[in-house]
Amino acid sequence: MTDTITTDRRAERRDTPERRTHPRDVFVEFQGVHKSYGVKDVLRGVDLKVYRGEVLVILGGSGSGKSVTLRHILGLEAPDEGRVLIEEEDITDLPEEELYRVRKKFGMLFQSGALFDSMTVFENIAFPLREHTDMSDEEVGRAVVEKLELVDLPGTEHLMPVDLSGGMRKRVGLARSIVLNPKMILYDEPTTGLDPITAQKINELIIDLQSKLNVTSIVVTHDIQSAFSVGDRIAFLNQGVFEWTGTMEAARDTDHPQLREFLKSSAVVAAQPTRQ
Repeated sequence: MTDTITTDRRAERRDTPERRTHPRDVFVEFQGVHKSYGVKDVLRGVDLKVYRGEVLVILGGSGSGKSVTLRHILGLEAPDEGRVLIEEEDITDLPEEELYRVRKKFGMLFQSGALFDSMTVFENIAFPLREHTDMSDEEVGRAVVEKLELVDLPGTEHLMPVDLSGGMRKRVGLARSIVLNPKMILYDEPTTGLDPITAQKINELIIDLQSKLNVTSIVVTHDIQSAFSVGDRIAFLNQGVFEWTGTMEAARDTDHPQLREFLKSSAVVAAQPTRQ
């Protein structure tokens, strides 16, 4: 039942007037991006487009370059060759002060939640507002309460990270990542370390925030069930390039051997009826 509800919500999110009117508006674009560390080639001519309003799931093996891809989007890494564009702006050679302006377009949910253990939930979420805005204490308080309600954690402002379950830590981290109202949210393994029920709640939260906040999202995950719960498209990173991109429906029928192995690991492909 939960999977059906999640699928229905994802379908509703796709079928909106705005998305029908601007179906191919590119938010992030990689053009022939290469990145090496010493003798190790991590990205080998990556081309990728992320469309406004979609949830793009990046799949790939350990060490395939998924995190390096996210760092390039944030301007934390510069390509050895190629270009990275954010909303049609080439950020490849921007100085640090200009990259700071670009980074404000993004919210990032780290795998661990990355909370400050010495701060309360309120202080953790308020931290970006106090660092990067001139909001009054009253305005900060309202923003924190609003974001906690969005992640279904009202009334938890006084708690310390040690008092939180793994799922709650992820949700607090998510509240902090959206407190500056970003245009795009980057999720790094959002369901890692969570039990299946809690993981599904995080999946549903990603979908709800996608529609409520009208954002674009990239989800890096090894959780294939999560990928199919939240994603509009898959980009499969293998041997330094995105070898396959397409919709979730097309992925189920793919004949790409490595991608099929990923999907078979959770029976996403194997459970499908044989095509006639």
